[in-house]
Amino acid sequence: MAILVTGATGTVGRHVVSGLVQKGKQVRAVSRNPENAGLPEGVEVTKGDLAAPESLRAALQGVTALYLIMSSDNAHTALQTDPKVIEIAKEAGVRRVVILMDYEGNPVEQIVKDSGMQWTLLKPVEFMANALVDWQPSIRAEGIVREPFGYALSARVHEADIAAVAVEALTEDGHHEESYYLTGPEALSRVDAVNKIAAAIGKEIRFVELTEEQARQGWKDQGYGEEDIEFFVQMGKNPPEVGYTVLPTIELVTGRPAKTFDEWIAEHKDEFM
Repeated sequence: MAILVTGATGTVGRHVVSGLVQKGKQVRAVSRNPENAGLPEGVEVTKGDLAAPESLRAALQGVTALYLIMSSDNAHTALQTDPKVIEIAKEAGVRRVVILMDYEGNPVEQIVKDSGMQWTLLKPVEFMANALVDWQPSIRAEGIVREPFGYALSARVHEADIAAVAVEALTEDGHHEESYYLTGPEALSRVDAVNKIAAAIGKEIRFVELTEEQARQGWKDQGYGEEDIEFFVQMGKNPPEVGYTVLPTIELVTGRPAKTFDEWIAEHKDEFM
């Protein structure tokens, strides 16, 4: 019986697929562009769109467990999952679902709790991989990072650690009705994080702190609405405690310590040079 991985070509999803393959599981992966998936040999890749739940009916046949994302974690890729996917998964006979949540209070949380399936919710704080998405272009081109709220703390988490928890919850018992808040092993400011990247690549990187007005205008220019912009500002000015409080969840679930930001940089430093 297969485990279905949605978002299989994403930042976390690729690690989930690899982790399941390493455990010898039969993996079926959903992609909107299966011909470009580039997943490990032996993984069945099928076409589907989480925003169009009916497109997943065939992919869900013969599936016992489902890894479900709520929104895309690929840079510059828009996706919002239709909650009806959970209903279709239950109808197909899926018994266990692990969901990567995108924000606290998403209505899908109550939907899955009422579904009768075994469920586990993953609630990571900021991805370490955001450093690539947000900072790589300006570091490579100018040796500069421009951000507001430079000293706001974040317990950034490695995407491979999120995936490792997902794999455990998909394949082992004892994770039903758990909501796992996932963090890295340290809380770092944006200034701290940039300085660590600079030390690793042996290149000076100047941190230019944007004013709130500059940040608001930048987000507006990127096409964000007022509600999103206000959320970004509040998260920067008054970050929630859960975002910078280091938790032992990853080690408790996987049996090994959470990866540090230094470890993440070592894996990706060539991409900043």
